[in-house]
This record gives sequence, structure tokens and C-alpha cells, in this order.
Amino acid sequence: MSEELEYEDLPEQIAIRLEKRERLNKLNDAYPVALPITHTIDAVRAAHPDLEADVSTGEIVGIAGRVMFQRNTGKLCFATLQAGSGERIQAMLSLDKVGEEQLELFKELVDLGDHLFVDGEVITSKRGELSILVNSWKMAAKTIRPLPNLHNELGEEFRVRHRYLDLIVRDRAREVVKIRAQVMASMRKTFTEDRFLEIETPMLQTIHGGASARPFKTHSNAFDTELYLRIAPELFLKRAVVGGIDRVYEINRNFRNEGADRTHSPEFAMLEAYEAYGDYNSIADLTQKLIQNAAMDVFGTHQVVLEDGTINDLGGEWPRISMFESISKACGQEITPETPIAELKKLAKSVDIDIEHPQHGKYVEELWEHFVKGDLLTPTFVIDFPVDTSPLVRNHRTKAGVVEKWDLYIRGYEQATGYSELVDPVIQRERFVEQVTLAAAGDPEAMKLDEDFLKALEFGMPPSGGMGMGIDRLLMSLTGLGIRETIMFPLVK
Repeated sequence: MSEELEYEDLPEQIAIRLEKRERLNKLNDAYPVALPITHTIDAVRAAHPDLEADVSTGEIVGIAGRVMFQRNTGKLCFATLQAGSGERIQAMLSLDKVGEEQLELFKELVDLGDHLFVDGEVITSKRGELSILVNSWKMAAKTIRPLPNLHNELGEEFRVRHRYLDLIVRDRAREVVKIRAQVMASMRKTFTEDRFLEIETPMLQTIHGGASARPFKTHSNAFDTELYLRIAPELFLKRAVVGGIDRVYEINRNFRNEGADRTHSPEFAMLEAYEAYGDYNSIADLTQKLIQNAAMDVFGTHQVVLEDGTINDLGGEWPRISMFESISKACGQEITPETPIAELKKLAKSVDIDIEHPQHGKYVEELWEHFVKGDLLTPTFVIDFPVDTSPLVRNHRTKAGVVEKWDLYIRGYEQATGYSELVDPVIQRERFVEQVTLAAAGDPEAMKLDEDFLKALEFGMPPSGGMGMGIDRLLMSLTGLGIRETIMFPLVK
């Protein structure tokens, strides 16, 4: 639905509503600062769940809500008021209760979308609908623009550009906001139970690091220096572990100056956590627990029903498969850390993968995505990545050429990444130098050498497991929605 089609008669409607605003201001106030509210719509409904039809309770309440339906007849008018939660209640205005003047003003001045205050008795109508038999009413906030036609479905583009309207008219939009809040609360509860501390690290950084990605650049006038919006909080969280905060996490925003599609957003919410004296196995266990606890806390089950009606089964013990072994099985030939790049290039070309890169691991990962990724519908940890594409990860304790890293895939999408963290400052410096070489060769995603972080490592970081998980991606896994629907206000052109 286009904005133009939705509001083709908008100038006339706005003019009429502006006239009503003027009349309300002369009579009293179109936007009062306070109202004598005594109850919420939710509270009234909760207090009277099972009333029979045509019952008068004798309880007088003052409530407010947005007018979502309106029917004006001669001596009796009806308005359906909606709370922010989506709960609704009917207001009934009768001539004998409010008087002729107030009833006529209601008919003339109240429109769909207005915020309305009413006070009166809680009753049920003859049809059994919970209602307020109004004694008096007052405008709480006059709307100047009309709501979208509630009988037409709003398209995704309209919804993300006008999320405030989406939240007003669509129950599912409000439900997703609640699900997200409940998921966050569940994860924080799990972290607290496991003795993790939540901290905040800088959004503005002098050196971007912690991931391979293109940063957004800005400038500080106060310090007269170039700054970057962070691509990850990793290097600062590790500094906290060096300082003795053995179990630490952060849930906050990251920014990457890259593409946007159904699974990527330039601004996104990320969880990162680090556990001293853990490794990529223990942090995988934690990640599984976080997601399974969230599903159980929010939905009461690990079998989550998605938007299209399919079931996402998050239960049980999630399998862990080797990247090299799974790609070898899928493509029909053995791929190892020793497989020559020339052979990988030949295989990539045979399946129309266009890549030219100095790193052996880039070919392995591209081939793995082609042959294996799409088949991972149930939650699966893909473990043991190439060493040259993982500059912050510890070498595998028994396997040459790979590191102790996993990616978690759910429904074919990467959900999280976990490491046995590289804590040897000498090797970390070598890895950073390799990244600097890549940057000099033109790789825009290569990391910079961070001397302050290396200095911190030289004071001793204990063996640790670490992980990062996209919150927006997690909501996709729990709802089946695209990333723009899981972010309340996504960036749009």
C-alpha cells in the first residue's frame, strides 16, 4: 500500500480535523496536560473477565484510549477504545447520561484515531460486551491525520516507514515488540543465574576492531580526531576480563557500513559474552541455554511456531559438525587446511563461485556456504574454522591449520559465533600484522593493529571462551520474520 493511495484525500481531511482542534481549544483543550484516569483498560478487563450480559457493576472508573471504532446513532453512540497494549473496551454514550450538548459535541468533534478520556460505570451490554456507560468525556489528544484503512493490509515497506501506525493498527507488530523485550529479559536472567556481569563499552572508538567489517567514520570536534562507530565491543570486553571481571557480557548496538537485506542491517543489536577459564565448548553450551531458555520463557516451549506456520524445533542437544569434514562430504572430495588454493579455486570455478583472495580460508568458507549452509535448518554448531580468517581465535589444541571457532546456524542463517579466545599477546600481534598487510593490499574489512589492546593482553588474560549473537537474528529465528520486522525502527532510505 502506497502512502499516496492511503491518503489521497488527506488535505481535506486534515483541514476538517484542524477545524475540530480549534473548536476543542475554544471549548476547553484539545491536548490537556493531565486527566483524572483511575484505571487502565487492561485493569478493567482483568477485573471483570466473566460478566454476564446486561450487568451493571456499580464501579465507576476513568479510563483513556485511542478510538478504533465509532458508531453514532440518535440517542446512543459507541466508541471502541484501545490501550497501548492492544486491549480494547467499548464506551457507550447515551443521551440521558451525558446530556444533549455533550452527545452532539462527541458526534461532531471525535474521530477515529483520537485519544479519548471517559468516566462512567463498568457494565456489560445486552450482547455481553464489557463497556463503560459514560457519564462524561474529554478529548485526550486530537489526531490531525486519519489512521490507515483498518480493512486493508499494510505492506512491509509502509509498515517499516510508519512503524507508529503499524503499532497502532496491527496486533502482530505490538506482539513482536513484547516478544523482543521478553527475550532480552530472559537472557539477562540466564546471565545473572550464571554469575555474569553486564557492562557497557564505548560506541565511539579511535580504532575499530573485534570483527572484520567496514566501519562508519565520524569526527570529534572536542578531540579533533577521527572516530569510528564500533563494529563490535569485543576488544573492550576482553580488557574487562584482563581486569578481573571473569564473566562479562554486553547487549547493545553495533554499526557496519555494509549491505542491507532480509538478514542484514547497518545498525543492529548484538550480544557479546566472555567467560574466563571457559572455551568454545563451554560458550556453545551457554549459547544453547540462552536461546532455549528464551524460547521456553516467552513461548512455553522449544517448538516455536513461525510466521508461516512452520515449527522451528529448538529442543534437544544441538549437533556440532566440522567445517572441513562437512564440506568434504558435501562436495565429494577431501578438503583440508593443506588443500592448495589452486585446487580450491578450481572447485569454486566449477560451481560458479567468483572469488579472488589471498587467504586460503576465504575459499574454504565460500565453498562451505555453497555446499552446506542451506541444508542447516535445525540448530547446528559448525566448528573448527580456517586459521587465516580468524585473527582473534586460538589455534586448535590438536588439529593443525584450524582454530577453535564455531558458527551457530538456525534455519540456514548464521545466528552466533563463538571462540576459544586468543590470549597470547605475541601470536595476537602476529595476527594483527597479517591484517595490516591485508588492509594495505586493499581489503576494506581488515582489522587495524590495536596497540592498547595488545598492551592489555600483555598483563595476562586467562584462557576464555567468547561469543557474539545477533539479537535481531535471534528474533528472526523465534518468529520467522525478516530483520526489518524484528527491529522496531530499521534504517530506511
